[in-house]
Amino acid sequence: MDTQSVSSADWPEPIEVLNEDSDCEIVLICEHAANHIPAEYDRLGVTEDDLERHIAWDVGAAAVTRGLAEALGAPAFLGTYSRLLVDLNRPFGCLSSMPVRSEATSIPGNVDLTEAEFLRRRERVFDPFHDRITARLDAREAAGLPTRIIAIHSFTPVYLGVARPWHVGILFDQSADFAEATMAALAQDPALVVGANVPYVIDRDEDYAIPVFGTDRGNPAILVEIRNDLISDAAGIADWTRRMTRVLQDVSTQ
Repeated sequence: MDTQSVSSADWPEPIEVLNEDSDCEIVLICEHAANHIPAEYDRLGVTEDDLERHIAWDVGAAAVTRGLAEALGAPAFLGTYSRLLVDLNRPFGCLSSMPVRSEATSIPGNVDLTEAEFLRRRERVFDPFHDRITARLDAREAAGLPTRIIAIHSFTPVYLGVARPWHVGILFDQSADFAEATMAALAQDPALVVGANVPYVIDRDEDYAIPVFGTDRGNPAILVEIRNDLISDAAGIADWTRRMTRVLQDVSTQ
């Protein structure tokens, strides 16, 4: 199909930006905010129900990110395409960047991709998303503004049959102090099970935002993983937005 004939609604801008010019030190990133796949890809061969699952996006993460951006007056950068088309929190071209299998689900539309298709997804989605963030971080650095990167994600309560006990995990690379302060603030609620580097760990070969926008630029950076059944409805989203607003405000004063 001629890409020029695709409607703008089907090929939206690859990034949603909020409060871009804010001087708030917190910069929010939500790579897995959307489950949109352009119609020409026929859902990459997965079902409509699959598109509502974690394999396609991080349930609840976008709403929490938007709520935090409003409450904190913070800049926020959100992806507008499904992670199945191209994962914005992976180095481009790694095996999980455009997966042929996600959890226990096959992704037929990602099998045997051509070089032209790799290039198309990179030019239309991946590069514009990261270029916009990079430009803003460059401008903040030039202006002498301090920056703390907060990536907002969500995870499933059960993965391949194994239950996960945590309500929230804080992932980090070089920013142990920032992460520990955030976990301590969260742990003031004794009902919460808070974990460090769970249910995943930061790996430069499998992660993008924290290594590239955090470690490589010398910015404190953490990735917040909230269990997605806790933010799957309006009440849960509001609760976690309030909680994380208090936590980030507290940590930012330290």
